[in-house]
Amino acid sequence: MNDSFRALVVNKTDHEFSVKVQSLTLSDLPEGDVTIRVVYSSVNYKDGLASSPNGKIVRTYPFVPGIDLAGTVTDSRDPRFKEGDEVIVTSYELGVSHFGGFSEFARVKGDWVVPLPEGLTLKEAMAFGTAGFTAALSVHRLEENGLMPEKGPVLVTGATGGVGSTAVSILAKRGYHVVASTGKESEHEYLKSIGAAEIITRKDVTPESIPALGKQRWAGAVDPVGGDTLASILSTIQYGGSVAVSGLTGGTAVATTVFPFILRGVNLLGIDSVYCPMETRKELWKRMASDLKPNALLNYIGNEITLDELPATLASILKAEVRGRTIVKL
Repeated sequence: MNDSFRALVVNKTDHEFSVKVQSLTLSDLPEGDVTIRVVYSSVNYKDGLASSPNGKIVRTYPFVPGIDLAGTVTDSRDPRFKEGDEVIVTSYELGVSHFGGFSEFARVKGDWVVPLPEGLTLKEAMAFGTAGFTAALSVHRLEENGLMPEKGPVLVTGATGGVGSTAVSILAKRGYHVVASTGKESEHEYLKSIGAAEIITRKDVTPESIPALGKQRWAGAVDPVGGDTLASILSTIQYGGSVAVSGLTGGTAVATTVFPFILRGVNLLGIDSVYCPMETRKELWKRMASDLKPNALLNYIGNEITLDELPATLASILKAEVRGRTIVKL
């Protein structure tokens, strides 16, 4: 095996911040039980933050970002994995404090590794990635709390993003009437193509004045936005309905009251894909290979890019210029 390989490296000094494809060696990789030849990674908003000078994600430099990877085991000191195994790694410290997936090779803790389930390819796994896993976990938690298609429409905010796009597709496959919210009029046809039954604007979801209790509209909601959007959704969820919140692009403060919770029995479900227990993680990946896998999954990947194209894409995702999912071929 050639000891030299390519990786995207971010570096920050007192005078300069850089995002460059560089050559590394296996000795540059951090400690871990399992070494993986990465075949695909994917691009997430968190990766964009990690690749910006003030993103507050990376703790030490130089660093290889990328919170997702899928590939083949080349060496393992963990008896659960052997050379040739196809595996997935998402979340935990990957791409945050531990070298991530934007690299032709990665070395990680065995406790972070998920065997690729039957029915899913490495490429499809990264079409999901952390964003898709978050969407699938959101739908799973909503259904655990009683959501069913016959209960009414389900709202998805930030619908053109990675979490939103995947949630729209998963919910549509499972028979829900999906209402997608977006601020991008140009993306309406795209959202319809992945399963949205209706499309509304951000203003339709979040009016200038948010009532403590508004008209009951949604049986449930997938919200990767937070902020005022979440406050407005909570006031319009049907009796006993739930909101799965997983993001904060709309802000961290939520100006709401106790009324939706004590007068309508609304459930606010926090979705954490980073430290989701491994037992749940493995089971959900199996479901993502079967009943949660959208039809024509690969059709709604925004695009496939190379490592050399990655810096420009990372800059674009922070500007909300990236539609759906983007995967990186290593």
